[in-house]
This record gives sequence, structure tokens and C-alpha cells, in this order.
Amino acid sequence: MEKERIITIVNEFLINEFEIDAGDIQNNAPLKETLGLDSLDYIDLVVIIESNFGVKLGEADFKKMITFDDFYTAIQDRIEAKPMVS
Repeated sequence: MEKERIITIVNEFLINEFEIDAGDIQNNAPLKETLGLDSLDYIDLVVIIESNFGVKLGEADFKKMITFDDFYTAIQDRIEAKPMVS
């Protein structure tokens, strides 16, 4: 999946599900500070990522994410690492 498509999907659910202002979502913006999510929100976020992309991100993954771009890249990396089903 192309990164631009990932960005579109992620931004859509951040705006709709978590009520994040679209103007706050910038590639280099600090992810955790901008989202301001609590631990239950992170669980919801993991579920939404899995339902949209078929991949899981764990706590260790989120600890490494500093910016939105890190978030998008982590999802893209997981998608690309996923075994192809034929």
C-alpha cells in the first residue's frame, strides 16, 4: 500500500474517531502531544489500525514514534512485512 493512501486513511479515522483537528495533523508534529490520547484511546487506535490495515502495532511500536510521519511509516513497514497470501 502506498504511503499516501495510508496517510489518508489514518488521518480520516483520527479526525472522525478521535476528533483531532485536521490542521493539527502534520508530518513532523509530535504524535503523542497532538493526539493527547489516554491508554484506552491507544487500545482503540490499535483496533482501528488492525481493522483498516490488517496489522498490529504494540506498545513498543508507539514508544518509538515521535512524529506523525513515524506513525505512518510504522504502519507501512508492518504492511510490507506481512506475508502475502496467495
